[in-house]
Amino acid sequence: MQEQYRPEDIETQVQLHWQEKQTFKVTEDTSKEKYYCLSMLPYPSGRLHMGHVRNYTIGDVISRYQRMLGKNVLQPIGWDAFGLPAEGAAVKNNTAPAPWTYDNIEYMKNQLKLLGFGYDWDREITTCSPDYYRWEQWFFTKLYEKGMVYKKTSAVNWCPHDLTVLANEQVIDGCCWRCDTKVERKEIPQWFIKITDYADQLLNDLDRLESWPEQVKTMQRNWIGRSEGVDIVFNVADSEEKLSVYTTRPDTFMGVTYVAVAAGHPLSLQAAATNPALADFVAECRNTKVAEAEMATMEKKGMATGLYAIHPLTGEKLPIWAANFVLMDYGTGAVMAVPGHDARDWEFATKYNLPIKPVILAADGSEPDLSQEAMTEKGILFNSGEFDGLNYEDGFNAVADKLVALGVGQRKVNYRLRDWGVSRQRYWGAPIPMVTLEDGTVVPTPEDQLPVILPEDVVMDGITSPIKADPEWAKTTVSGVPGLRETDTFDTFMESSWYYARYTCPQFDKGMLDPAAANYWLPVDQYVGGIEHAIMHLMYFRFSTNCCVTQV
Repeated sequence: MQEQYRPEDIETQVQLHWQEKQTFKVTEDTSKEKYYCLSMLPYPSGRLHMGHVRNYTIGDVISRYQRMLGKNVLQPIGWDAFGLPAEGAAVKNNTAPAPWTYDNIEYMKNQLKLLGFGYDWDREITTCSPDYYRWEQWFFTKLYEKGMVYKKTSAVNWCPHDLTVLANEQVIDGCCWRCDTKVERKEIPQWFIKITDYADQLLNDLDRLESWPEQVKTMQRNWIGRSEGVDIVFNVADSEEKLSVYTTRPDTFMGVTYVAVAAGHPLSLQAAATNPALADFVAECRNTKVAEAEMATMEKKGMATGLYAIHPLTGEKLPIWAANFVLMDYGTGAVMAVPGHDARDWEFATKYNLPIKPVILAADGSEPDLSQEAMTEKGILFNSGEFDGLNYEDGFNAVADKLVALGVGQRKVNYRLRDWGVSRQRYWGAPIPMVTLEDGTVVPTPEDQLPVILPEDVVMDGITSPIKADPEWAKTTVSGVPGLRETDTFDTFMESSWYYARYTCPQFDKGMLDPAAANYWLPVDQYVGGIEHAIMHLMYFRFSTNCCVTQV
């Protein structure tokens, strides 16, 4: 007997034994308790790193332990193979994304085997395979038929030199990563899925996820962002125009001193038509992408439009300012500003010398000192006319009821959650299965024409998607009528939103899922991955599951 452990001998022999005996291959067995341990599938970047090793070791230890308890354990693995990095690597290495990706998969697969993880390799999936993405294309067409899909214009990063759309990662300090040209914001048609139709269900179902970490559930609750408030309509002075805002603090309504609108708001554009300085400011804002998460820390900038809104209760004229902290994509693209009781509004008002009016008493009953900061705590109303002396809840309801009675307000539940934009103007992704016919009618690709296959033998120039550059690829017919295929591809979250279910039946060719296999293995008993995926990935993960149950 050897005294030393020699991994190069022992591990090779054992792993060969596992492979020959198919030790980790599993099938549905109703006589045994099942256990589904899933680790987040890797992106085939080229080489495993220690983060991969840590993640997959955790999953493997759990799987082996559950197997020792006598359970029927499913531990699968696959490849999240689509995505922008493959395009950049292909251009850099003078190849196409497909061979680069497949080479990486083979190398990383061998690494995983050498690490000795107990995967059922018969269930391996690769998301760039037509056998896989045909079913998400099919799923998308079913959602379209149920009214869950629509197309609208939305802003993207546009390089005026290369005449192409850029991903956020390709914009560096406001310039194109390739040619250093200043990037513009451009509105183009894109596809969306109505995840907002499921906002309440996604929120309420979090209470049913008893084994989920509270941190993850809290992050998802905040992302959905349910709030109760009031939609308020302001008349615009000397105009037939009206301005709508949403507020969760109607109790502070008597403290409004100005209204801020997004650069892309119709009133901003209207005023900019006769004001060159404002037009320049609007252009600057519209060409600067700002994420909602950056709003709190970014420098607040604005410019007076010269327009005024009329306060519905006092008749006071309130200046309307175009501001960079208001996003057209969120709410109505306009906010009522109460600088006495909102930190952002206070910062802006202080910078531009706008009035600051306190309407909530401090905790000790005194008038708050607003010289250094806003007082954001709730309290007793004052300086508010007929609403003086009311607490937060009573003030909220009294002001809301008054606005509703006057026909200028409506109680409303709002959500921070926005519909899922699934269009990507890149090549290496699953083609969106929609067709525009000769007469302009847009229809889903018929089921018997799925999958819409992405050509893999292409030449990458780093600028234009090969399927956008090739007019022949887009040509097709639907029921004998000529049309053009959609040349956008799916957001890669589409692939990762349902892969966990496909692992239960990866070779099933009669549908998206085999009901018997899916019902046996699901739900996942243990999911292993990073907290950075707690919001987007897991939200789409839960949404797709809901849609599979209710829409397909």
